[in-house]
Amino acid sequence: MRPLLLAALSLALAACAHGGGAREAAPQRDYYGTLEPMASEAVYFVVTDRFVNGDTGNDQREQGGPDPDARSFDRPVPGAPAGESDNIGYLGGDFKGLLDNAGYIRDMGFGAVWLTPIVDNPDEAFTGGDAVTWGGAFQDRGKTGYHGYWGVDFYRLDEHLPSPGLDFAGLARGLKRHGLKTVLDIVANHGSPSFTMRKPQAKYGRIYRDGELVADHQNLAPERLDPAHNPLHRFFHNERDLVQLSNIDDTNPAVMDYFVGAYSQWLDQGADAFRIDTIRHMPLAFWREFAARMRAKRPGLFMFGEAFDYKPENIAPFTWAGNGGVSVLDFPIKERLAEVFGKPRADYARLEERLYLQGGPYANPYELMTFYDNHDMPRLDASDDGFIDAHNWLFTARGIPVIYYGSEIGFERGRAEHAGNRNYFGQARVDAARSHPIRVALKRIATVRRDSPALQRGLQLNVSLHGDRAAFYRVYEHAGVAQIALVLLNKGDVPAQFAVGEYLQAGRWRAALGGGEVAVGEGGTLRASVPAHGVEVYLLDAPARRADLVAALDQAMARARKR
Repeated sequence: MRPLLLAALSLALAACAHGGGAREAAPQRDYYGTLEPMASEAVYFVVTDRFVNGDTGNDQREQGGPDPDARSFDRPVPGAPAGESDNIGYLGGDFKGLLDNAGYIRDMGFGAVWLTPIVDNPDEAFTGGDAVTWGGAFQDRGKTGYHGYWGVDFYRLDEHLPSPGLDFAGLARGLKRHGLKTVLDIVANHGSPSFTMRKPQAKYGRIYRDGELVADHQNLAPERLDPAHNPLHRFFHNERDLVQLSNIDDTNPAVMDYFVGAYSQWLDQGADAFRIDTIRHMPLAFWREFAARMRAKRPGLFMFGEAFDYKPENIAPFTWAGNGGVSVLDFPIKERLAEVFGKPRADYARLEERLYLQGGPYANPYELMTFYDNHDMPRLDASDDGFIDAHNWLFTARGIPVIYYGSEIGFERGRAEHAGNRNYFGQARVDAARSHPIRVALKRIATVRRDSPALQRGLQLNVSLHGDRAAFYRVYEHAGVAQIALVLLNKGDVPAQFAVGEYLQAGRWRAALGGGEVAVGEGGTLRASVPAHGVEVYLLDAPARRADLVAALDQAMARARKR
């Protein structure tokens, strides 16, 4: 995390600049929400096995053998209603399927791909725990490690993912050629399910280092482990955490060394950033040391964690510099996004208090990862218009937007895990998605963000968030680039008329979506009609010079410095 700085070298007013591209700013003033490079990149999140099967040769359909309880490929969840499905086996998605569609992802306006863990997972379905049922939760019997979160050898690539000539390093290089960064999902809190099996299963409950066994749960309940006397138990706590997953001992220095070594290897092979799974299940001290050691290897490495909690005060400490400075997925605002853009269609005002633009608990709210759903919760239950409205917000408001695969067509909307949330997408849906109205609208606003430094990194000043309308500024002025964006959002079913005068600087404002320019005089008002479920972004490529705007920006930067 980079702290926001107050540049107070001069209060002289800068001359107004006009025109097409972002122009040079007055060098004595800095206004920005963040300078974090990752803030420029909207993120597309894929469960790799469920995206596209580009190479059937790595499907490993024989794994698990003839035992129906252990086979690993294509395991439908029983009890599905007519016309619905869910699957807890491998379905074949791989690196080739992802790379084959890198252009599709980039074309939508994304600059990064977050993919699920790539490390080796068990080769059979799990026979312990509670049987998976339709719509159930915290159930793992019959499930496989298709998702990647059941690591057994964090130094080896899972065999379901690569193809001849295409390993992880090749994938990262290929994505980069398409203008996409690679965000790698990592786990340190747990390994695979480790006990309650009807008999010990190969790999389950074990941890290897490049093929060498370093730990084994031995199908024993955590309270039966004896780490003081059995070297194979020393990687584990002897108390339970998540279902039957091994609970890795964060206090053991060998554990830290193991994961630093493993994830250093994947950095060397091309990972650009990390998403940290279940970050709140390990103490802050662990992440402080882990972050320091990772950044000693890769200065400035951006990381964000999953702390599944809707209370800001519970997730904010991970972002503080003294705790490792790791960003987090913004669960508190996610909760409100589901209200505002899902079927309740709540008032925009529900979002304002969760922005924490000034004086909030986070080290920097502009570096939070903003999202409305993911693989661990029900997908957004919204109409096509609701998805469009949600994307218009995410790609203009503060934070780094994350979109879950398939959301560009409202795929499996409202569906939870074990009820379709992680279903296979496939090449046919990718090909058909290009003309889908959600994707068409997503591409329009994501492309505007991709081309706008203000929308990526600018301070946010709210004018009004009320009812079905929202109006706010994003302002960026740093290192010779200056841009002011005025965002107008309408999630209503009829066109909305806006008249904005507050903070409005004189100049020729260009409409990023509708085209054309609006000339605004000193003390003038910008009037615009925004269509139903629409957005307009007016851009002024000039440094801030209007007195009340400058005062508000100075105040925002001063408060940011105190965080």
